[in-house]
Amino acid sequence: MLRKKTDLDRMRDELRDLYKKETARILVCAGTGCVANGSLQVFKALQDELEKHGVFITLELLAGEKKPGVTAVKSGCHGFCEMGPLVRLEPSGVLYIKVKPEDAPEIVEALVSGGPPVERLLYHHPVTGEVFAEEEAIPFYKNQQRNALANCGSIDPEEIREYIARDGYQALAKVLTELKPEDVCREITASGLRGRGGGGFPTGLKWDLTRKAKSDKKYVICNGDEGDPGAFMDRSVMEGDPHKILEGMAIAGYAVGADEGYIYVRAEYPLAVERLKKAVQAAEDYGLLGKNILGSGFDFQIKIKEGAGAFVCGEETALIASIEGKRGMPRPKPPFPSDSGLWGKPTLINNVETFANIPRIITNGAAWFRKAGTEKSPGTKTFALTGQVVNTGLIEVPMGVTVREVVYGIGGGIRGGKKFKAVQIGGPSGGCLTEEHLDLPLDFDSLLSAGAMVGSGGLVVMDEDTCMVEVARFFMGFTQNESCGKCVPCREGTKRMLEILQRAVDGEGRVEDLEVLEELALAVKDGSLCGLGKTAPNPVLTMLQYFRDEYLAHIAEKRCPAGVCQALAAYAVIAEKCKGCGRCKKVCPVEAISGEVRKPFTIDPEKCIKCGACVDVCAFKAIARGGK
Repeated sequence: MLRKKTDLDRMRDELRDLYKKETARILVCAGTGCVANGSLQVFKALQDELEKHGVFITLELLAGEKKPGVTAVKSGCHGFCEMGPLVRLEPSGVLYIKVKPEDAPEIVEALVSGGPPVERLLYHHPVTGEVFAEEEAIPFYKNQQRNALANCGSIDPEEIREYIARDGYQALAKVLTELKPEDVCREITASGLRGRGGGGFPTGLKWDLTRKAKSDKKYVICNGDEGDPGAFMDRSVMEGDPHKILEGMAIAGYAVGADEGYIYVRAEYPLAVERLKKAVQAAEDYGLLGKNILGSGFDFQIKIKEGAGAFVCGEETALIASIEGKRGMPRPKPPFPSDSGLWGKPTLINNVETFANIPRIITNGAAWFRKAGTEKSPGTKTFALTGQVVNTGLIEVPMGVTVREVVYGIGGGIRGGKKFKAVQIGGPSGGCLTEEHLDLPLDFDSLLSAGAMVGSGGLVVMDEDTCMVEVARFFMGFTQNESCGKCVPCREGTKRMLEILQRAVDGEGRVEDLEVLEELALAVKDGSLCGLGKTAPNPVLTMLQYFRDEYLAHIAEKRCPAGVCQALAAYAVIAEKCKGCGRCKKVCPVEAISGEVRKPFTIDPEKCIKCGACVDVCAFKAIARGGK
């Protein structure tokens, strides 16, 4: 039990001395992605191999023995999900990719003997063939700047002592012993930190508004209800560095005058829920949460609330209703949560990444935070980089880097050398950026001017084979399904927009649909009650703005330029490629294919139902899927 700041300082120093006994450390990624690919089996194999060599040691053994050794720990997400399971060695910084349990003997032998790294497990550049041993030299990592993700992949998230050894809870100790609540709010305001959940509202201003609200009870809520398709930033922070979130929330509680906090996290994140619960228990055991924290007289407790997966609960008033046991539906504002939130009391709500930035701002100062990013969007931002890009994964970059730097610098360009077409940023609430936006800075204001938004940080890259009408239909289907139904513009407007988009991809679009779709989009945007409805039309509006010709091709020419929409496809045999094997004829469910063996077959367009079965079985790529 740590009863005062000096106890925390002493423990940090003692732990650092212990960790100096490590001759090396093996970090095995135990984020959700790598676990799904077998990283826990890799960890067990490495642990067994270290024991065979007689060099395996744990924190408890470090404390009880003078003999140094090698530790092996399960870490949070390293970010380079495309290459998992990942194993990093410290202090060398060597990163092994796509590791299997059977690789453990080679890895340990090279480590213990002091020999060169196992080359076949190192990252090989897919274009140049260059081999990278150290993680920081790999292009995916080289151009990043980690702040919120600083500890993810570097510490055991289930061991509070590792967090304390890295100055964990020092920021909380500082505010409790050196700063007044208004000083904390002033420092966060000076940093220019804006909410990382999507809206970009100034964090310090929100804190100060909650601080000034008069009430006998206040709350702090961490919004971990990450529901965007393709987004996993908050999940990775909760899994990989849970104590940083707890510390950020406790600092916020002190600053605004709250003694109770909630982390609202979707139940589909079982690993995040498990590690958060362990972190809360450990913090309470060490006296860093609960009553009279570090002898300051400040009380703060945190509870975990598991959400049922409703996307609308990412909206703060719907989230509050869900915590209260009600159906997750938004309410009109004002009053804002800072005046009347959870159970009618002043409530501060920030998302996971926002809280994860707080401890380092307090420790290093507002000026340090402003060294990264832009004047109006300082700091760094995490993004989940997915889609048709060579390197997918979790990244963190300074605000203001360009789309090109992310897609081609960190992402390694488009898969298969294909042409870049668009990037959907901000999930279903965001918009599409095109080739003309490759040099657009990724910051709050620049993206808004282009009709998109930072959102929570989902970034989906699309190539030339992507149908933008289908993309708009997909996102509209998602938001329509997730609409809570409370207000008419969102409930009915998104449904009608989806019907129009569905008609277009089904080959039944009408010319007048274009005007109606745009009118509906603007009406939903202006008339909806909450952020879900107000931003739902963004993918459609940017599609109409930047890809109108593609939409017109669907409705006027009954043609999908990308050749994606099944209903608009036309199948034909390429005679010079066809070997007459007859496989296509055998799988056709409607007998639309005819011909003789060893001669080119033909497809009857009147009978063809465009199922694509013939394309799937043709070994000679002799069937063209038209529509382009």
